[in-house]
Amino acid sequence: MAVKEDTGLPREVSVLATMAFIVAVGFGVQSPALPVFAENLGVGSAAVGALVSAFALMRLVSGPLGGRFVNAVGEIRVLITGMFMLATTSVIAGLSTSFPQLLIMRGLGGIGSALYSVAAMSLVFRVTPGHLTGRAVGIFQGAFYSGTVIGPAIGGLMSGLSPRVPFFAYGGAAALGGVVAVIFLRRLSNRRPADDERPSPAVGLRTAIRHYPYRAAVTANFTIGWAVFGVRVSVLPLYLLNVVKAPAVWIGVGLSACAVVQALTLPVAGRRADRWPARRPLVLGETVIILGFLAILLGASVPTYLVGLALLGLGVSFVTTGGSKLVAGIATGRAGVVVAIYQSGADAGMVVGPLITGLLADHFGYPTALTTTITILTIGLTMSAFIRPRPSDPT
Repeated sequence: MAVKEDTGLPREVSVLATMAFIVAVGFGVQSPALPVFAENLGVGSAAVGALVSAFALMRLVSGPLGGRFVNAVGEIRVLITGMFMLATTSVIAGLSTSFPQLLIMRGLGGIGSALYSVAAMSLVFRVTPGHLTGRAVGIFQGAFYSGTVIGPAIGGLMSGLSPRVPFFAYGGAAALGGVVAVIFLRRLSNRRPADDERPSPAVGLRTAIRHYPYRAAVTANFTIGWAVFGVRVSVLPLYLLNVVKAPAVWIGVGLSACAVVQALTLPVAGRRADRWPARRPLVLGETVIILGFLAILLGASVPTYLVGLALLGLGVSFVTTGGSKLVAGIATGRAGVVVAIYQSGADAGMVVGPLITGLLADHFGYPTALTTTITILTIGLTMSAFIRPRPSDPT
């Protein structure tokens, strides 16, 4: 197994992290443009939420199928297919002349995103020794969020020219990521698991779902999908504009603040996940995210908005690495379906979260919408708190 001597991790983790960074720059460029583009097409808060949810809905529907494809043909082929689907649909979305057209293209892009993300994470799990999984996930996801640090700031400038331009940029970045996959990852298609102590037969979903830690990890992923990946990019920007009465430029600044903190703390959170008891990263992360939403809700100002988003970035670092560490301990071999269902938890949250909170914001006000989000996060925190320590857990 080829490894980097300074980290003990497979070299392929670095390649996957580079791909994630490239794609994330495009994804981050696109994020500030979504509410602006949608509102330019004449829709309100609930429709903006639907735009975010359409992407997640198709990820949710196609994720388990992508997991089956991973098990059948390997991670590399599925990953490359997903990357080029993302590129194509993003460019076409940028050419949309009506909200339904934009909605359809975003939905189709969700299929490509599901194929890419399931394949990439499954490959990270499969080639990384079990005791370093948290660190590998931290580096991989840290690279992605480093890209999103750069992306929103660039996207805010691009949106000033036209909200369509970021969609073209995302398409180009996804295509570049696909080229990286074709060149550098082909040789991994038949790679065996990196950790000889982990059994090579793939674990099925029925076996995984019997484990309470797996169910808790999926639930935690659902809550951050609702709150951080959904509400953060749909309802919170509108809250900033309509309640805080701040200029639109602060949307990009806020998203960047969240991404900066997450990019900086993911490697640290990954190392902690490898050393801490299983539930600690989840409990810590979900608590911090709740504090972030409370700061946004109770402060109702630009400074507290930025502090709250920074706390969201810190909290999600621990939730994602802690949850991934739990899943990696269960998902052995090519366990694409197990990984897909875990990731689908976040997608399900992204589907229902923006829709419900958007409707609540339109009909009952933003405080009700954000309070509901905090309640959902509390459910995930409670489940995580009841994860029992494993015999192998550090003390």
